[in-house]
Amino acid sequence: MEDDHPTHPDLPWPLTGADALRDELLAAYGEPSRGHHGTRHLAEVLARLDELAAAGTAFDRTPVLLAAWFHDAVYDGERDAEERSATWAEHALPQHADPATVAEVARLVRLTEHHRPEAGDDNGCALSDADLSILAAGRERYDEYVAAVRTEYAHLSDDVFTAGRADVLRALADAPELFRTAHGRARWEEPARANMARELGVLSSS
Repeated sequence: MEDDHPTHPDLPWPLTGADALRDELLAAYGEPSRGHHGTRHLAEVLARLDELAAAGTAFDRTPVLLAAWFHDAVYDGERDAEERSATWAEHALPQHADPATVAEVARLVRLTEHHRPEAGDDNGCALSDADLSILAAGRERYDEYVAAVRTEYAHLSDDVFTAGRADVLRALADAPELFRTAHGRARWEEPARANMARELGVLSSS
């Protein structure tokens, strides 16, 4: 899916004097090989963090926003993409942020591999919910998301992709709660589960 606005200069960026790093990240998200995990996804995660903050969800803005920027900075369909994204943050951020912030950003990026923040991990819960909020999108946007994910795995046969995607959805659906913030549970849990159930129905009939 091609992004109509590849530069997105209006996306909230929490660091002063680090525009070159922001532009590097935007270039990574804007790579033509990206499907779902491109600039549109970054913009939506940042927007959902704003929504959570407006709803009174507590989290530390600077590390969580930075983790949102870095969480899919590396994305090539390989399993260790989150680890490589976290490593990028650990190498790039020390000249712009204190060690505690750098460590927290890296921790949060690694957490997005499985989306299982501990209770009381306000930063992790906010980022995880914002990242998973696409599951609760309206039907048209959800179907665009599913199609975009498929393009990222174009190298896989339909049978292999279908089996893998169904496993991912079932693992998410088996969790007692997809969303860990009060706002996420109230606004996104029900539509997300309905979307996933519909997609699983389609996959099982393929």
